[in-house]
Amino acid sequence: MTSTRSPQALDRSPSGTSRALRIWAWISFVLNVLIIATGGTVRLTGSGLGCSDWPVCTPGSLVPTPELGIHGLIEFGNRTISGPLLIAALAVLVLSWMIRRERRDLLVLSIVVLALVAAQALIGAFVVWLHLDANVVGVHYIISLLIVAAAAVYLVRTYEAPGLRELAVPRGFQILAHATSFVVAVTIVVGVLTTGAGPHSGDANIQRDGFDASVLEHVHAVPGYVSLALVIALVVWAARRRLRPLRWSLALLIALLVQIPVGLYQARNGLPPFAVGVHMVFASLVTAALAVAVMRTKRPAAVQPAAGEVSSPR
Repeated sequence: MTSTRSPQALDRSPSGTSRALRIWAWISFVLNVLIIATGGTVRLTGSGLGCSDWPVCTPGSLVPTPELGIHGLIEFGNRTISGPLLIAALAVLVLSWMIRRERRDLLVLSIVVLALVAAQALIGAFVVWLHLDANVVGVHYIISLLIVAAAAVYLVRTYEAPGLRELAVPRGFQILAHATSFVVAVTIVVGVLTTGAGPHSGDANIQRDGFDASVLEHVHAVPGYVSLALVIALVVWAARRRLRPLRWSLALLIALLVQIPVGLYQARNGLPPFAVGVHMVFASLVTAALAVAVMRTKRPAAVQPAAGEVSSPR
């Protein structure tokens, strides 16, 4: 008997999402991590003002001129990623709109991601116009982390069933997960201030934020170690009770076990640029893993704990 189902219906998973939407969600997530890496490269190579204007590179030229050298190319390369990133966010929004009745949650998340991407572009303009003001650069980076977290949650939700959600873990575990989020957020903010006081300003002539970097390094370490202890507690609890966030809690722990040694290495070796760049990128991975782990403290209400989910990046 010949199937009368449309190709679009055949492409849908039990989550109600299409293969195209999941592909675009992956692209969006990867590009948002990549732009953190390229943005770090701009800062760590002193290329922050490689393009001195925005949205053009220099007055009268959209692209870097030969006189700008390698710094112009590095800065322009980072800006170039913004185009595909915006296209990916728009594609995710359009595809989410097409299934808005079944997946209102995805539509809301896609709007959040697109709004943050647009805000990020505007703040990027102010970064250039204010000649790499350390505080504005710090806000720019924090918003990048928020985008990565939202994109990661969106991506994982595309593999889950639609509908209302219910608590899938003991209330105490959920409280611990949120407490961990708060401490990690404090760690990141202090880390941003530490970087803002350090030598990697993006340009040799930029005024820093006025804090003492050597003091902030020690302050930054305290919530960092507390975060590690809390994440270990999450993993142990989730493993003993076989809780839903276990795999992402483990991913979070692995990311922290890379992040902390890299942080120690850079602090004790004069902040080598490559190590600082790795530290910046892993901060985004920590943020993404934590956001998904917290999200998975709930499950679709219509789905039983051991069934009903399609294969996903869990």
